[in-house]
Amino acid sequence: MEARLNFLGNTAAANFVKYINSAGKVVTDSTLPAATQELVKIRAGQINGCAYCTDMHTKDAEHAGETSLRLNLVAVWREAKVFTDAERAALELAEQGTRIADANGGVTDDAWANAAKHYDDDQLTALVSLIALINAYNRMNVIIQQPAGDYQPGQWS
Repeated sequence: MEARLNFLGNTAAANFVKYINSAGKVVTDSTLPAATQELVKIRAGQINGCAYCTDMHTKDAEHAGETSLRLNLVAVWREAKVFTDAERAALELAEQGTRIADANGGVTDDAWANAAKHYDDDQLTALVSLIALINAYNRMNVIIQQPAGDYQPGQWS
């Protein structure tokens, strides 16, 4: 399987990716815990059916020391005991932020209040930005049918 479009072989696409990656550096450099960032990216990728992002962020998280137990349970985080309350709040916000079209009114006040209990304003800003960013990446990869499986941790660093 090959992607419909080579995003890195196209000047306009490469420029777009460069700028969106630049915006993502704000999130990466924030105080939002790196493990939380990866969990959110994985969960959004799962929801959106983005094989490439799910592959990439699962491998990056594992490379950074995340356990296979936690990675295997991201899709069922509500029933799993391996996530902190803060991580659970971030995953709930990520799910609701990813499924905006499925919910009447988007993200609930309860989900927002729960996240706000665990994260300061800068971290919440990073979390909201991350959810928006990973959803953009998911959509690009799903649209162009970017195949998964070959990613190596740090490949795009």
